[in-house]
Amino acid sequence: MEFFCYHRDRPGSATLREQLRDEHWSYMDRFPGMIARGPTFDGDTPTGSVHIVDLPDPAAARAFAFDEPGYQAGAYRDVLLRRWRNALGRTMWEFPGGRTGGDRYLVLGFGSGEPVEVAGPREELIAYGPLLSDDGAAWLGTAVLLRAPDAAAARAVLSPGRYDGVEVHRWQFGGRPG
Repeated sequence: MEFFCYHRDRPGSATLREQLRDEHWSYMDRFPGMIARGPTFDGDTPTGSVHIVDLPDPAAARAFAFDEPGYQAGAYRDVLLRRWRNALGRTMWEFPGGRTGGDRYLVLGFGSGEPVEVAGPREELIAYGPLLSDDGAAWLGTAVLLRAPDAAAARAVLSPGRYDGVEVHRWQFGGRPG
């Protein structure tokens, strides 16, 4: 089962996150089913941490999210954890555009009802899939990691009027450098 996990930083937690960086990476290294990962930013300030991971079941996903060292230390204000389906069938490391070059974004659209496909060039999508209910039956929105020229272009991958709320965050490929 695939899960989307977004730990949102508590304001003022950048120093704590920096102190926990190696512990965070070591923790994440224990999960070989990683589809995508990386931090989000507002300017140069970290605002959160995205992880899309394949795990055996919802209990394992909750343990993954809430046993994470930054969560345990109080670095995050909340966690978005949802079932997810890998619509591209690949990991971020298989993105033809590579790890660098161009601006990268996380776009979250929250909704209900019938699922909505993304718009725009699919070759710019790094990871994309529906956010689902715990049982996987109900569509609750869409999560997209993509390369785009700016935040407005990133936002445009979600159909106007089909989402109750949309968030756009600057994002970068995560994991240990080198």
